[in-house]
Amino acid sequence: MAGNRTFTMIKPDAIENTGAIIKMIQEAGFRIVALKKTQLTPERAGQFYAVHAERPFYGDLCAYMSSGPIVPIILEKDNAVADFRKLIGATNPANAEEGTIRKLFAKSIEANAIHGSDSDENAAIESAFFFAQTEQY
Repeated sequence: MAGNRTFTMIKPDAIENTGAIIKMIQEAGFRIVALKKTQLTPERAGQFYAVHAERPFYGDLCAYMSSGPIVPIILEKDNAVADFRKLIGATNPANAEEGTIRKLFAKSIEANAIHGSDSDENAAIESAFFFAQTEQY
């Protein structure tokens, strides 16, 4: 059965659109469980993206994700992961459906505005990376 929580993160390239993105998320029926504005160090970005450490884009990804503020958010809704992945659209904004967050706010496949967990398990892991249990309401 699908879980009711997912994790997202507004990336440095879309930080100026935080209000509009959050409005879209809430209008799609998601409840914000936790939210903060922060900035990753290159080391913390490396920890978050450790799964990609052997990929050729890893260094650039860590540099990009530590280049400015981010907004990590835990969201709640039935079928949260799948519904949120549909709302954000394809990783490459050129392939994203009209009306999705990436179609509206992403600049490129690298600067694609927003992260969305790809499974219930990763949503829990990613949420715990940014938020203590006491910060999740």
